[in-house]
Amino acid sequence: MAAMALTEKQLRFLRGKAHALRPVVMLGNKGLTDNVVAETRQALRDHELIKVRVRAADRAGRDAALVELVARTDCSLVTRIGHVAVLYRAAAPMPKLVLPDAQV
Repeated sequence: MAAMALTEKQLRFLRGKAHALRPVVMLGNKGLTDNVVAETRQALRDHELIKVRVRAADRAGRDAALVELVARTDCSLVTRIGHVAVLYRAAAPMPKLVLPDAQV
């Protein structure tokens, strides 16, 4: 199952919702482990929209870890600013967050 493509309007909406959130997943010095992937999947299942803090020293390491995390958890990267990224995956039976229509 591929991550859904989000429109700019939907991304703006999700960034606004994520502004007040605190990071629930921390990606530490050990990098992307199976436990971190499992915790991220669980957090996405519970909340749909989460913040992840990445503790990599360089930008390339952060980007690589986030790309792999997004691929392994089948979610969408909403935004990344510095060490914090926002991830979104709609709940399977009935999404909690209702995204604006793709139509303008």
